[in-house]
Amino acid sequence: MKFFLIAGAVNAMLSVAFGAFGAHLLEGRIADKYLDTWQTAVQYQMFHSIGLIAIAILMSSSLIGNLGSLSWAGYLMLAGIIIFSGSLYVLSLTGISVLGAITPIGGVAFIAAWILVVVAAAKAL
Repeated sequence: MKFFLIAGAVNAMLSVAFGAFGAHLLEGRIADKYLDTWQTAVQYQMFHSIGLIAIAILMSSSLIGNLGSLSWAGYLMLAGIIIFSGSLYVLSLTGISVLGAITPIGGVAFIAAWILVVVAAAKAL
């Protein structure tokens, strides 16, 4: 629980920092399509940072007793941030298009994480 709360908060902070970096330092220095890609990475990082914080809160509550599903969801969400957003950040800065093939792996991790949150909630009700 503590790990996911810290990971969520750190990633939310990084998302804000990367968003500011993109808006103030990258604009005009990289192609617009890569700036859009950067913004997508920032948005997904923030959405899933909030997801990590929600998982930490759910794990600490007595509402959901199935901590295994939530724990897996948290790890998958963190992996998704690293793979999805990370690959898009590197793609935006380098233009290495092969990185676009890695990004969907992070997307699948996000989807699986949210499915596990649903599973944990369904088992609790």
